[in-house]
Amino acid sequence: MKAMKFFSACLFLLPFASCTQVATNKGDAATEKRVEALLSKMTLEEKIGQMNQISSYGNIEDMSSLIKKGEVGSILNEIDPVRINALQRVAIEESRLGIPLLMARDVIHGFKTIFPIPLGQAASFNPQVAKDGARVAAIEASSVGIRWTFAPMIDIARDPRWGRIAEGCGEDTYLTSVMGAAMVEGFQGDSLNNPTSIAACPKHFVGYGAAEGGRDYNSTFIPERRLRNVYLPPFEAATKAGAATFMTSFNDNDGVPSTGNTFILKDVLRGEWGFDGLVVTDWASASEMISHGFAADPKEAAMKAVNAGVDMEMVSYTFVKELPELVKEGKVKESTIDEAVRNILRIKYRLGLFDNPYVDEKLSSTVMYAPSHLEAAKQAAVESAILLKNDKGILPLQSSVKTVAVVGPMANAPYEQLGTWVFDGEKIRTQTPLNAIKEMVGDKVQVIYEPGLAYSREKNPAGVAKAASAASRADVILAFVGEESILSGEAHCLADLDLQGDQKALIAALAKTGKPVVTVVMAGRPLTIGKEVEESAAVLYSFHPGTMGGPALADLLWGKAVPSGKTPVTFPKMVGQIPVYYAHNNTGRPATRNEVLLNDIAVEAGQTSLGCTSFYMDAGFDPLFPFGYGLSYTTFKYSNVKLSSAALKKNEVLTVTFDLENTGKYEGTEVAQLYVQDKVGSVTRPVKELKRFARVTLKPGEKKSVSFELPVSELAFWNIDMAKVVEPGDFALWVASDSQSGENVFFKVID
Repeated sequence: MKAMKFFSACLFLLPFASCTQVATNKGDAATEKRVEALLSKMTLEEKIGQMNQISSYGNIEDMSSLIKKGEVGSILNEIDPVRINALQRVAIEESRLGIPLLMARDVIHGFKTIFPIPLGQAASFNPQVAKDGARVAAIEASSVGIRWTFAPMIDIARDPRWGRIAEGCGEDTYLTSVMGAAMVEGFQGDSLNNPTSIAACPKHFVGYGAAEGGRDYNSTFIPERRLRNVYLPPFEAATKAGAATFMTSFNDNDGVPSTGNTFILKDVLRGEWGFDGLVVTDWASASEMISHGFAADPKEAAMKAVNAGVDMEMVSYTFVKELPELVKEGKVKESTIDEAVRNILRIKYRLGLFDNPYVDEKLSSTVMYAPSHLEAAKQAAVESAILLKNDKGILPLQSSVKTVAVVGPMANAPYEQLGTWVFDGEKIRTQTPLNAIKEMVGDKVQVIYEPGLAYSREKNPAGVAKAASAASRADVILAFVGEESILSGEAHCLADLDLQGDQKALIAALAKTGKPVVTVVMAGRPLTIGKEVEESAAVLYSFHPGTMGGPALADLLWGKAVPSGKTPVTFPKMVGQIPVYYAHNNTGRPATRNEVLLNDIAVEAGQTSLGCTSFYMDAGFDPLFPFGYGLSYTTFKYSNVKLSSAALKKNEVLTVTFDLENTGKYEGTEVAQLYVQDKVGSVTRPVKELKRFARVTLKPGEKKSVSFELPVSELAFWNIDMAKVVEPGDFALWVASDSQSGENVFFKVID
């Protein structure tokens, strides 16, 4: 049987290789010559002006005055192509040096055509989904003149209380590296100077996803070894993919705010990785170093940010106000300013802004919501949905189902299903599950619609009772629950991850009807839905699915598409388990699973009767769902796992082959996952780490031989001496459907 070699695709090799065509490391001599020529003509004030980014505040005359004086290098949040051209014309034709503006916008998971939130895209385990979503966003955003986005967010996030987990790719370093690099390539295209390309900005550099307590803007404490092994690799992958810009994070780590952190900005980003692009602060994060207690006043904040390696300040205006005096005092060298301005001008040249600063003002009308964009968004929503439960094969719905009840606050909530970070998406263009279901079934199936609750936080016992009464007349109940879009994203952190409002009561009431309940969850994070899973016959988790979420879910429910998504983050049973993630280190006393749990403890139990190991008495040993978990309408069998060698040298490549068989009745796609454990190291190593994955589509009864190639060099980690090395020794390996399954095999790395 012919083997399928997925390892040849460049995206699956990231962060260790790159397929990008974007120039880096100052490789374009002509561009560098132009940068130096322009820099030599600039006054100190004009240089500092390039380091200033303002947010559009509506008054074009006031902004024009600043632009004429050379006080603005970039403008945020201007999306009208007519106004953008007008502002750009002032910069080109009325300022002394004619330096174009860089127009920026937070285009996170779509501009007009909204794709699933990034956490949802990560659930697809398909970098092409991420790349396509970013490409569509870039095409639509660039059509109005936006050439810079503050994405992808590639913070590793292991605490779903943190609202911004929605904006990233979850808990895993490798998955985030692959998906983040794909997003960079999608935004930037084959060349930055293509008018449809926009500069990517990986964020937040670095460690922001580890905010204490899952509370936004909070401090982090990440030791350097963990920083390098877990949190930095996605950003290195983004650099290798050609990312044009970087953004600093809000958090301090070990007492040093990222915006003033020389180690990460100069030593790592510039020195180790050779990054030659633009570094921008997050919104006012320079001046916020005063609140941190890291700077006494705006002047010190500006000094510390620039000397640490920041090139451009977002909105707080301390650079323009304070840098001239700081240079005069010798506290900031003009050569430091020069280097920052080089980085800014270099990006503007690479984007082609000096040659083509204006946008076709009629272009956007032909680009937005293009049929190909909508189709890509629908496919992304299909692949992002995760089937968590499917008792007795209730899904897909069969032709015997003649009446369905559609209930719940998310069934017809066009704005809410778009998710967080949607400034420009339009709810009028959103296709909801209710409308998609009605269109799909026509007059073949009676649809009873009774939402029960108007929105996710509503408490309305009468509405719940009304919905349950109506649903009792149906053959199957489709309950659409979850979170409104405002409940996740920046500054939207939660201490309670249960369903809000009366949604728990709604599911309970529906279950009491005796009719099978199919629960569909649209949310920005993993929720603690253990009870609702028990009460439901099937559970489909779609995160916030975007513009085309409705048709995607309808196709999945009726079997026109088969679920293939996998959990990109561990789902906790309860908040008290957090942080819970699969790639944890072993303790000296790991749980044996023979321990006595809470409800089995005898009265007046002896103090040693429970087991002296690391576990929760009231939560058991496992999360609600592990990382990488997801069912299908069919079943898959893994077998015949073979390694190319049982002993390899550090410069060799391990080939892993296995058979994957579709043992069910439906054609389906399985995400095969390869995990490795370094059994003994100079420092404690994770119990498992994802190293490869592949989507494999099989017809019923079909078997394929699948191959992964893993260079031994990718087993390197930052060791006891803070050196990145592959240590010889014993390794375990699993090929499996999720992070908790599969039989291990073993190999050695030898000197």
